[in-house]
Amino acid sequence: MGTVYITQEDAFICKVDERLNINYEKKTILDVPLIKIDGLVIMGRANITPAAIAELINQKKSLTFLTTNGKYLARLEPDMGKNIFVRTAQWKAAGESAQAVHVTQSFVRGKLKNYRQTLLQTQRRYELDLNASITQLSNAIASLEQANSINSIRGYEGAGSAAYFGCFNQLIRVDNFNFTTRNRRPPTDPVNSLLSLGYSLLRHDIQGALNIVGFDPYLGYLHTERYGRPSLALDLMEEFRPLIVDAVVLTAINRRMLAPKDFITEPVSNAVSLTKEGLHIFLRLYQEKKLTKFKHPVLQKQHTYQESFEIQGRLLAKYLMGEVDKYPPLVMK
Repeated sequence: MGTVYITQEDAFICKVDERLNINYEKKTILDVPLIKIDGLVIMGRANITPAAIAELINQKKSLTFLTTNGKYLARLEPDMGKNIFVRTAQWKAAGESAQAVHVTQSFVRGKLKNYRQTLLQTQRRYELDLNASITQLSNAIASLEQANSINSIRGYEGAGSAAYFGCFNQLIRVDNFNFTTRNRRPPTDPVNSLLSLGYSLLRHDIQGALNIVGFDPYLGYLHTERYGRPSLALDLMEEFRPLIVDAVVLTAINRRMLAPKDFITEPVSNAVSLTKEGLHIFLRLYQEKKLTKFKHPVLQKQHTYQESFEIQGRLLAKYLMGEVDKYPPLVMK
């Protein structure tokens, strides 16, 4: 079943035998075996019993709290994985080490190649002229191989992302949605609100996978250290952003699964978020995408994107521990 998302305000969540039971106004709205879920995300205000929390932690399933529009609040999860050797290797590579430069190049290369593939596919499908942005992405990818510092890699990442989002509006094929530039904290238009929400959900999933592998999610390489920032989770997210979140956002818009009526704007902050009905649609699409199977280019076996979060984490651990020569980002063709 994957992750369970609770969006009903004032829902009551409890454990009944080995099942998770969600009630609202004395009626059961969901009853599911705990063994079938990967984690629980509460969006908004809900009540959860200590017994349910304890069972989630005992079964190594994370519990994340978000606002109704997807802003991260807090997270409960089991103790950090017992593999101290993974964390030791992670800390040894910190800074400007050759390993840190390599994995940073890999994260960015994966992201930019997936950006480029998105543009190539869209150009063929709709007969668009995206050649200028594709060329800029190709140049940024080629330049990565010559980069010898993490700051220079960040520069190429910024250039590639600017090229991609500079033509993102052309990927939107309906008249009632528009994208001009990436904005957040808060997002002030429907497209940015969907992107921000999707990235919050993705962060939850990636951070959970890193915890299973044994990493410290707060020590990253591409993203600088900041109090409370799960930098490694943000690092590993990069290659997945276009594959999962951007794809879901474009699907929801271009297939008219969401319309302008599914969004609301706060009168003071101008923050845009989904209505309750729109949120349910987006969460369903995100969950379906995570459970989509594909042939993993490294393992050459069928896996879901949900499984690939942990797979990529384990490949990263193998590289940092010296078991393989490089870290291969997830790049789809």
